[in-house]
Amino acid sequence: MLRRLVSLAAGIALAVGLPLPASASTTYCLPGGIGPGSAVVCQVWTGKVVRVSDGDTLQVDLAGDGTPVPRSIRLIDVQAMEQSVYASDRAKRRGDCHALEATARLEQLVRAGGGIVRLTAQNPGSTSRDRPLRAVQVRINGAWRDVGLDLIGRGLALWQPFQSEWAWNTAYRTASQRAARAGLNLFDTDACGTGPFQAARISVDVDYVGESVRILNRSASAIAVGGWWVRDSGLRRFTFPAHTMIGAGQAVTVHVGTGTTTATDFYWRLPGPIFDNPTHDEQDHGDGAYLFDPQGDLRAWMIYPAG
Repeated sequence: MLRRLVSLAAGIALAVGLPLPASASTTYCLPGGIGPGSAVVCQVWTGKVVRVSDGDTLQVDLAGDGTPVPRSIRLIDVQAMEQSVYASDRAKRRGDCHALEATARLEQLVRAGGGIVRLTAQNPGSTSRDRPLRAVQVRINGAWRDVGLDLIGRGLALWQPFQSEWAWNTAYRTASQRAARAGLNLFDTDACGTGPFQAARISVDVDYVGESVRILNRSASAIAVGGWWVRDSGLRRFTFPAHTMIGAGQAVTVHVGTGTTTATDFYWRLPGPIFDNPTHDEQDHGDGAYLFDPQGDLRAWMIYPAG
């Protein structure tokens, strides 16, 4: 009932042209009864999208905030591949493999919703690089639709959990694991073209207690992984040095901290832990690690906890 009343009030205000407040009280974090987050109450705002910056960031003119200056809004729990050249003309955009597809899909969803968005967050003060962290929904065919769930479910973005914004974890993680099993977009291992050692069978295993990532070559032949890179769900990358080899049936381990590099052990040299531990409770924290080849294809991954 709460969700219906808030949505109805917002719809009436938009219909008659009344300004909406910067924060229209509360609503449920996820629309449509999606997972545990559908029962968690969030702060809610509305606004008009001025521009889609990339696959996980929008410029939004917030209703009722007293200024026409748009705010840069970062999607909660969504990590699209990085775009490097920004332009209104799609032909001029550049970025990592799958970055432009994520931007285009987010634009499509915003257009389908008439440019009006509903923003939700458990903690109004949540930010990423000084940008408010918000889940974003668009109203299509009379129902609010979560854009983050759409992007992750299509394999156009990775699930990136944020500690204080956990209501989306179960729905987004499950959607990401389904996209991975289906080999959609990012999880299509040759979507960017045939890569090196394309037939190689590789697996990734995260030790979130020991803070390391193990890459196992399950093939009958050695593979050269110089220039390949491992990342977490954030923007942190470790790139393997030139001439790095993984023997047949052998593994290499990337440790998050510091140490002495060997043929089988590499060190990210980061100042602190980066992998979230699974909580196995309503907050459902978890994380993932991802191995990319030099042309940007995701070749192996682990998203946990297993769904």
